[in-house]
Amino acid sequence: MAWLYVLLAAVVEVFWVIGLRYSETPLEWAGTIIAIIISFYSIIKACEKLPSGTVYAVFTGSGAAAIVLIDFLFFGAEFSFIKILFIGIIIIGVIGIKMTTVDPVDEGGD
Repeated sequence: MAWLYVLLAAVVEVFWVIGLRYSETPLEWAGTIIAIIISFYSIIKACEKLPSGTVYAVFTGSGAAAIVLIDFLFFGAEFSFIKILFIGIIIIGVIGIKMTTVDPVDEGGD
């Protein structure tokens, strides 16, 4: 369940980062603030079961990779193969951290 909180936080992070850039109306700003609250609440819940360094690394790495890809696909950001290479390295790092982190449930904990 803790990894689902990390995934939720990373997905919602994409929305609030885009919201920080493009929000203009009070309703858009309210949605951005709600997304920030949901994202950080999810991080806090994940940190109850997983090491905070792992949670933060996976959250920021996966969120950053997703935001860069969305910038390429939807917002006309400059595309380069070197950026894709570095995004790939981030994703490999996130997968590596996930694979090497022991889930407390696997150890017989809560």
